[in-house]
Amino acid sequence: MEEKLNLTTEWDKVFPKSDKVNHGKVTFHNRYGITLAADLYQPKDVKGKLPALAVCGPFGAVKEQSSGLYAQTIAERCFLTISFDPTYT
Repeated sequence: MEEKLNLTTEWDKVFPKSDKVNHGKVTFHNRYGITLAADLYQPKDVKGKLPALAVCGPFGAVKEQSSGLYAQTIAERCFLTISFDPTYT
């Protein structure tokens, strides 16, 4: 059974939003079948295929903090990134 998550459309981070990056929310299923929410960061005005990275933060952090900032900063350098909270930490 797929879990339906209610995702906010408002900026919910502790760091400023970059004007060089588009931000959105996505969901995916982890290896345990749990639906996770992730933040998607895409560089603006870039066409074609991009290298991609998934960023997960250190123990105790959440995607609205360090991993989100890292993902956004990497996206400013022409990567497609997602940041998400790890499962079972």
